[in-house]
Amino acid sequence: MSGKKKLITLLQVSLLACPLFFTSPLFAMTDTPSVQVGFSPEGSASALVLDTINSAENSIRMMAYSFTDPDVMYALARAKKRGVDVRIVVDYRGNTNRASREAMKYINLLKIPLRTVDVFPIHHDKVIIVDGNTVETGSYNFSRAAARKNSENVVVIKNMPDVAAQYLEHWQDRWDRGTNWQPVN
Repeated sequence: MSGKKKLITLLQVSLLACPLFFTSPLFAMTDTPSVQVGFSPEGSASALVLDTINSAENSIRMMAYSFTDPDVMYALARAKKRGVDVRIVVDYRGNTNRASREAMKYINLLKIPLRTVDVFPIHHDKVIIVDGNTVETGSYNFSRAAARKNSENVVVIKNMPDVAAQYLEHWQDRWDRGTNWQPVN
């Protein structure tokens, strides 16, 4: 084979191998940061909240003011079932009604750690931190009214571990100030 043919063959093989080389795990690019928004009662806020929970592989840290939405509870239950470490901290006074108590009993039955916070006039955080990498926040309470009636917003910040770390620090402070919740019989 002439030198020219060898060079052409080498170039062809190189071109064929390039996609394999650059798509190997060794050279995989990290996920690109992204921001998504959703609104209710249009439905996109609820969808983003559920998508965020459903995307969890390792951990979910949640802070809530109102906690009554069955869809959110069931999504958290499915996450726990697939091995995700789920922990929740909620406002004490905002969750004394019957619907909240029932939701919290359900979470307690699943052995998901749940704490209430009463050291602030209102613990008004509405945040989900997933896998130390994704944050869902906004005005959206984890309630049916937020999903179906109220004008609410959700922002999901993905692949921004520095932002998630700040929210995790805030979550940990609230968790540390909380009290383990137990149902009253």
